[in-house]
Amino acid sequence: MQFIDEVKIWVKGGDGGRGCVSFRKEKFVPRGGPDGGDGGKGGDVILIAEKGLSTLLDLRYQQSYKAENGAHGRGKKQTGKSGEDLIIFIPVGTVVKEGETGEILKDLASEGEEFLAAKGGRGGRGNARFATSTRQAPRFGEDGEKGQQRWLKLELKLLADVGLVGRPNVGKSTLLGRISAAHPKVADYPFTTLTPHLGVVSYEEFKTFVMADIPGLIAGAHRGAGLGSKFLRHIERTMLLVHLMDVSPDPAGDPWRQYEEINEELEKFHPTLLEKPQLAVLNKIDLPVVRMRIPQIRESFQEKGVELFTISALTGEGVDDVVREVGHRWERFREEAHG
Repeated sequence: MQFIDEVKIWVKGGDGGRGCVSFRKEKFVPRGGPDGGDGGKGGDVILIAEKGLSTLLDLRYQQSYKAENGAHGRGKKQTGKSGEDLIIFIPVGTVVKEGETGEILKDLASEGEEFLAAKGGRGGRGNARFATSTRQAPRFGEDGEKGQQRWLKLELKLLADVGLVGRPNVGKSTLLGRISAAHPKVADYPFTTLTPHLGVVSYEEFKTFVMADIPGLIAGAHRGAGLGSKFLRHIERTMLLVHLMDVSPDPAGDPWRQYEEINEELEKFHPTLLEKPQLAVLNKIDLPVVRMRIPQIRESFQEKGVELFTISALTGEGVDDVVREVGHRWERFREEAHG
């Protein structure tokens, strides 16, 4: 299934039905009074968060949504039928924004949460409503109100506990595939992961967390370079970041600079991202050129006050220790966040 995480849709509530102009016509009642009924209310357009959905793909193909109009009023003071509400199911984690200004209207972060996207118009009053002692035969009714209409922008943010970040080709997809049931595509090209992937990771018996593999970030990602700005928002809901690094393409390079570069992009996209706890992890230690540099790299990180973990996502070396550490830290941060 194609992963679509941003769409723009037009929604319109149903128009209210017109009030009826009618007079009683009964045998033996020569002077029947007004009996026109009210028009029915127009249907609402309602967004509901549904746990089973993972993409906004369906809304990409249909971008216009209109609820049913209310029926017109009838004689004998019969109110017109209200229009049916139009329900649109969207993935949990979708943020609803005003289409033109970008103002956040609702964050549908829990299953079953609803948002009234477009309200239906009120039905018009029939002429029976306007009868008074001085105006006993009103020959007019009201038109129904028009339904609310507007453009909305929907943005999906993955509901993950832990975010996996780093440059392209550092091994994020390989790691996620090893520690979870997720099967992201892995290949050697500049942007290995073209969509975020989620994986449920077990770190102790009956204990799990959800990890998101965020596509590789490069310098300028916050401005849209590469795939950065498109996917950085998926990190916003995470509680902990695992920062994966790889020095194998440039054995003499500076891994600390690589670490700082990604963090700079996170900060520029949204300053609060840098406040999230991180685990610094050096990958591909199965390669001799990387293994021989471990003591030097670890020392340089320690000088900056950052603990460095080392793994091989390919062979599994060190992976279990990192998974347990991530699980325990995430559990602790979650408890602190919820008091």
